[in-house]
Amino acid sequence: MNLTQARAVSIPRPKPTRVGRGEASGLGKTSGKGHKGAKSRAGYSRRAYFAGGQMPIIRRIPKRGFSNAWGADYAVVNCGDLNRFADGETVDADRLVACGLVRRLGDGVKILGGGDLSRRLTVKAHRISASAKAKIEKAGGSAVATEKVTARPSKSAGTQKPPSPAQSVPPKKPAPDSRGKA
Repeated sequence: MNLTQARAVSIPRPKPTRVGRGEASGLGKTSGKGHKGAKSRAGYSRRAYFAGGQMPIIRRIPKRGFSNAWGADYAVVNCGDLNRFADGETVDADRLVACGLVRRLGDGVKILGGGDLSRRLTVKAHRISASAKAKIEKAGGSAVATEKVTARPSKSAGTQKPPSPAQSVPPKKPAPDSRGKA
């Protein structure tokens, strides 16, 4: 195929409605927007949860619990899920993401003791529950807790200036009376 064979594809599109072009058109004067009010003005958009003046759902439902802004968000993997790995294999966060057991790391991986483990594995995770550690070691493997993925800066970080590189001091200019003299 080349440019001489190319044809414009006709896509069916509705004909745009022309408004404000006389009363006889059916959409003249106020252009179908009625009289006054916020809905007749340009740029109006009501809140997505607006229910026509009725008490909004957000206010009808009681508040419950809280969201911890500093809480860790671990990707959870159970011991039973680790049976898909071969005997003697090392399982870490990257390996769990690669095989699809973990979709998003968040603050790291936590291994829990759900299910039975029959493989001898070396498991490296950011958190390991006591029951999971017992099951991994019972199967002949080892469980190692590693550092966090996204370590937050400590409170003292950023308070001290980084050391500046040594600046070379330019030599002093000679006194005006000693110029050109040895």
